[in-house]
Amino acid sequence: MARKSVLLPVPEPSWFTPKWLLVIFCVINLLTYVDRGVIASNGVNGSLGTYTLSGTCTSGSGIQGEFNLTNFEDGVMSSAFLVGLLVTSPIFASLAKSVNPFRLIGVGSSVCTLAMIGCGFSFNFWSITICRMLVGVGEASFISLAAPFIDDNAPVGQKAAWLAIFYMCMPVGYALGCVYGGLAGTHLNWRFAFWVEAIVMLPFAILGFIMKPSQLKGFAPAESKKALISIDTAVPEVEDTEALNVKVSARSMEEESSHVFSKMQCASINLSQFSRFIEDIEVLLVDKVYVVNLLGYCAYNFVLGAYSYWWPKAVYNIYNTSDADMISGGMTIISGILGTLAGGYVLDCMTSTVSNAFKLLSVTTFVGAIFCFTAFCFKSMYAFLALFSIGELLILATQGPANYIFLHCVKPSLRPLSMAISTISIHIFGDAPSSPLVGFLQDRINNWRETALILTSILFPTAGIWFIGIFLHSVDRFNEGKEGEVTEVDISNTTPLLEPKVAETRNSSPDQP
Repeated sequence: MARKSVLLPVPEPSWFTPKWLLVIFCVINLLTYVDRGVIASNGVNGSLGTYTLSGTCTSGSGIQGEFNLTNFEDGVMSSAFLVGLLVTSPIFASLAKSVNPFRLIGVGSSVCTLAMIGCGFSFNFWSITICRMLVGVGEASFISLAAPFIDDNAPVGQKAAWLAIFYMCMPVGYALGCVYGGLAGTHLNWRFAFWVEAIVMLPFAILGFIMKPSQLKGFAPAESKKALISIDTAVPEVEDTEALNVKVSARSMEEESSHVFSKMQCASINLSQFSRFIEDIEVLLVDKVYVVNLLGYCAYNFVLGAYSYWWPKAVYNIYNTSDADMISGGMTIISGILGTLAGGYVLDCMTSTVSNAFKLLSVTTFVGAIFCFTAFCFKSMYAFLALFSIGELLILATQGPANYIFLHCVKPSLRPLSMAISTISIHIFGDAPSSPLVGFLQDRINNWRETALILTSILFPTAGIWFIGIFLHSVDRFNEGKEGEVTEVDISNTTPLLEPKVAETRNSSPDQP
């Protein structure tokens, strides 16, 4: 009796390396946040017309001036994209188990591109608000998938740094959007800012449809399932080929019959999948480490969301400077790059653990809050810029560590859902209500300095929440298999996901290994 190895080819890997994967995700993330910076800039967002008792009138500008929006309505419009993001995030995360994730990103980016074009053609508050809702679908399609892909393919000692690079694109993209929106709104028209965004986003929407599949850790690739042929009986060597052909034919007949049966099953709702989805959510919500990190991140994003939308207008009104877009954009670019990268780098140097991530989060948030709060107390714009730039750098250093916890406190198969739930939560309880609420507060007290101080004070309890996480029992579950077992997917992921692989099945005798 003899043993014969049969090599079955697995689909060729994607043409890009892990670094190219990081670059693509970073650019898409950057463009998403450029859009947020654009709509927040004074050049695009504009202001209402003013009327003085002496009879002097000035016309409004930008979106707020053209559609005659109150600050509350302006804040609602800024948060409208979250409707699309929150509704579709769990859908995309669930579909990632059965559909190529890059195709999902292509679909979401296409919807986002069309919505950006619609923003440019909007004619009133509701038309632009609906378009902003659809813009959120683009972020939803990749925000819960990008981080797990990056975490899978990053070098072992640089995972926090790679995540920090990805999340660095958020503040940097927002800052670039402020600068770009200010220039476009001043020299052209606010509508052109959205049309140019759509043109730049279009190639990445197309790229999502043409990229070859790559697989997430914890999920079995569909192609490998089709290629896998089990040959577990021993036959004489001269009959190997004939026996293999018979088994392949039998397998084909079985697949045809199962295909017909699966079509019949699709006619009814798959209750088992829905039940498993609910169970996965329960697993996340009873995890103390996950919940504490989520609470801190929600409070953090409440402040950051309001900062990102109202800061250019607040600086403009408090310090009477017409260069608010350039100042806020320039500061955020520098602080975003240095702060976010520093947060990931420091965590790697401390040894990337969940406990160390909580330590870094609590310290940087508390010290950063002190600098930002003190900055708004100064009447001198130069003192404000010096102190706030330091505070902003420290606050933005939290992006990498916070998302490292979301990815490593759950088992691999739950990471897309972990990111989707965190994304939904930080928007529902964070930046979605913060912009309208801050606008409502400003409408009542009519003092941007007091509004900014009240908002900034929320960072202190945020640091306290993350401080609690230091004392919780935490386990890094990055390499944990499903239900504690070592699965086929776990074995396949001992090598980088983007390297070529070959599946081997063997035909052996009982007495020969």
